[in-house]
Amino acid sequence: MSELLALGASHKTAALAIRERLALPEGRAETVISELLAEPSVQEAVALFTCNRTELYLVVSDPVTAESAVLSLLARQAGIRPTELVDAMYTFANCDAARHLYRVASGLDSMVVGETEVQGQVKRAYERALALRSTGPLTNRLFRAALATGKRVRTQTRISEGRASVASVAVELAQELLGDLAERRVLIVGAGETAEGTAQALHAHGVRTLFVANRRRDRARALAQRFGGETLSFDALPRELAEADIVIASTASPHTIVGAEELDQVIAARTGRPLLLIDLAVPRDIDPACAELPGVSLHDVDDLQAQVARTRLVRSAEARRAEGIVEEEIQTFAGWLGTLEVLPTVAALRAHGDEVVAGVLAENAGRWEGLSERDAARVDALAHAVAKRLLHEPTRRLKETEADRRHTRLRLLRELFGLEEDAPASADDAETPAADVRALRAR
Repeated sequence: MSELLALGASHKTAALAIRERLALPEGRAETVISELLAEPSVQEAVALFTCNRTELYLVVSDPVTAESAVLSLLARQAGIRPTELVDAMYTFANCDAARHLYRVASGLDSMVVGETEVQGQVKRAYERALALRSTGPLTNRLFRAALATGKRVRTQTRISEGRASVASVAVELAQELLGDLAERRVLIVGAGETAEGTAQALHAHGVRTLFVANRRRDRARALAQRFGGETLSFDALPRELAEADIVIASTASPHTIVGAEELDQVIAARTGRPLLLIDLAVPRDIDPACAELPGVSLHDVDDLQAQVARTRLVRSAEARRAEGIVEEEIQTFAGWLGTLEVLPTVAALRAHGDEVVAGVLAENAGRWEGLSERDAARVDALAHAVAKRLLHEPTRRLKETEADRRHTRLRLLRELFGLEEDAPASADDAETPAADVRALRAR
């Protein structure tokens, strides 16, 4: 029987130094999924990566074996010992795993509660898994429901109003540190969603930004046109570091973009003017050693948490409403999950009844005298109808059993009727192919 697992590390459990080593940028996520599917205990897999989390959603036949395999794989990818990773990881099973993803997609588990970017990140993670054919009945249902829940939360609450992104909080920090930003020279390194959010927040403060992008030059130009800024090549970066007041970096590069040695070479040209560096990337774009240079102030995503804490009070009421929506949606998922748990036993019970009927009819086949084919068919139908009617009531009661008692009743029923443990579920009994699910496991 299978189980849904969510395993990961986030800003709540792991320091930035660990998270950036666990990062699954483009290409690496596909490799991890392929390796996971090679494990006999893993049947479905989706990998989710954002600047604040790396998570794997799996359907497994053996949770203990699967957890061990995931830990070893992530430790190998990160280049650290599994024992160093244990304390940074969390694991959720079945409905707890679903609840966690629903909260992630709704922005409730984000550093900035209500952030909007994470919805798109969850969607892209699911689309990537679909392209890799690594999903199945359970993960398909899970991710579609999580995305629908996230949309409902943002539609029915005001949780995403105001400063609802890491980018907007970064701009707010810059304003607190430097005052009016309108006359500041701001350099944005990157052209992704975070860079767009940063430019939008700066534009609201009357700031014209300079974009530096390598792979996504066309997008950088589009952003510059939209927000009244300019674009530069990476070759111009050293010169602009000498002129900028603020640098906000958010690329998807696996390597640092601004090194301490390179920055040190332009410090003299700045003639003592302070430089504010804000690194929103994971892995980091800016060498942490830059903070040691004279006149340089460096802040990364983890440094923004104190700033974020102030916005949580404003959103607390909306967050409570959002949590209520998540719980409503989880009840629907739990009901569906419970149906999957019951289906194999119901199918096995019906198969057992059919076997008993077939056996009795076969044993008495030679005792009928002058029985026509038509009458034989009637006897066969009658016998199957009796078996079906006898099993109807226990089947109905089994399906209606509450989740906390269902597993005990299933086990007792299997023992009483001597049912095979892995009897297949009928495709007629559910909207999805057989996907056995074990009772919820507390984590």
